[in-house]
Amino acid sequence: MADFSSGRPFFNCRNCQNPVALRSDLLSKDYLGKSGPAYLFSHAMNIIVGQKEDRQLITGLYTIADIYCCNCGEVLGWKYLRSYDVRHKNKEGKFIIERARISKEY
Repeated sequence: MADFSSGRPFFNCRNCQNPVALRSDLLSKDYLGKSGPAYLFSHAMNIIVGQKEDRQLITGLYTIADIYCCNCGEVLGWKYLRSYDVRHKNKEGKFIIERARISKEY
């Protein structure tokens, strides 16, 4: 578990306030999820990774797994496991967390 006493900003699950990502791991705010705007993170914490499945997204076909808050079970977004398009291989292993599912802490 991350050490939050250092004062580093992070993002919480909006439902239960469980910390799920550090601000320093935020890569982009230019993504869309099921509920609207979403953020791309290099790492996520305190999550459960669901079963993998192939899903057609805006930018192509991916193998992804939904991610859930480990405390309350809220669906937060997904993890990119595989891109079938070489142009999007950089997303593999990264996390999409929907903006509507998180709140910021400083």
